[in-house]
Amino acid sequence: MDSIEERFAALQAQNLELQAMVNTLQQQQQQTVPDHTTPPSQSDTHSNSREVFKVAAKLPPFWQDRPATWFAQVECQFNIAGIVTDQTKYDYVVAQLDSRIIGEVEDIVTQPPLKNKYLTLKAELIRRLSSSEEQRVHQLINEEELGDRRPSQFLRHLRSLAGVTLSDENILRQLWMRRLPQHLQAILAAQAELSLEKVVELADKILEVSPGTPAPRPLTGKVCSTQDISARLDELSRQVAALTTSRRARSRSRSRANT
Repeated sequence: MDSIEERFAALQAQNLELQAMVNTLQQQQQQTVPDHTTPPSQSDTHSNSREVFKVAAKLPPFWQDRPATWFAQVECQFNIAGIVTDQTKYDYVVAQLDSRIIGEVEDIVTQPPLKNKYLTLKAELIRRLSSSEEQRVHQLINEEELGDRRPSQFLRHLRSLAGVTLSDENILRQLWMRRLPQHLQAILAAQAELSLEKVVELADKILEVSPGTPAPRPLTGKVCSTQDISARLDELSRQVAALTTSRRARSRSRSRANT
C-alpha cells in the first residue's frame, strides 16, 4: 500500500515538473516571436508614406500656353499625394520641365531662393510665359479658327483666351460665329432670340448631322461684321494697350523708388 502511495506521489511530482517546463518554454517562445498586433512606430509609418508619395505624385507634361492651369492640376496631385513641403514641390516641378522651359527660369533654377522656392518658381513661370492682355485680344480677334473642334469646344476656348479682358457676351458671340462655316452662320443668325448656350447647342447638333462641311471663313456681311462690333473691338484693343503701358510705367516707378 505504501509503495502505491509513493509511486502516486512520484508521478504527481513529475507532472508538476513537466508543467513547469511547459510554462517556461511558452514564455521563451513569446519573447522570441514578434508581436504582429503591435502597431508600427510613427517613424515607420512616415517612411512608408514617403515611399507611397514618391509613386503617387505623377505630374502631367508642362503646358507652356497655360501655365496657371497646369499648376492648378499639379497642386491637386500634390494634395492627393500628401506633399506639403516647399522643397519637395519645387523638386517635382523642376524635374518636369524640359530644357526649353528651364531656359525661361534659369536664374531661379541655378540660384533658387532660400525660402518659398516652389511659390517663386510658380509665380515666375506664370508671369514669364503667360501672354499679355494685348496679345490675347489680338489672337482672339485675328488668329483663332474653329479647326476640327466642335462649336461648343471652340467657344470654351475663346472664353478661356478672353479671360476678364473681354467680358461682353455679345462681342464674344459675334467673334465665335465669324469662325463658323458660312451655311451654319446663316442658320444661327436667324436665332437671335436664343441665348448663346442654346445657339451653341444648336450649332453642335447641326454639324453632327452635316459632316464634311466646308472650311470656316469669316462673313463680311451685316450678320457677323458690323461697324458697331468693329468699333467696340478697336476700342477694346486701345484700352488694353493703354492698360499695358500704364502697368509698365508703374513698374518702372516702383523700381526707381526701391533703388
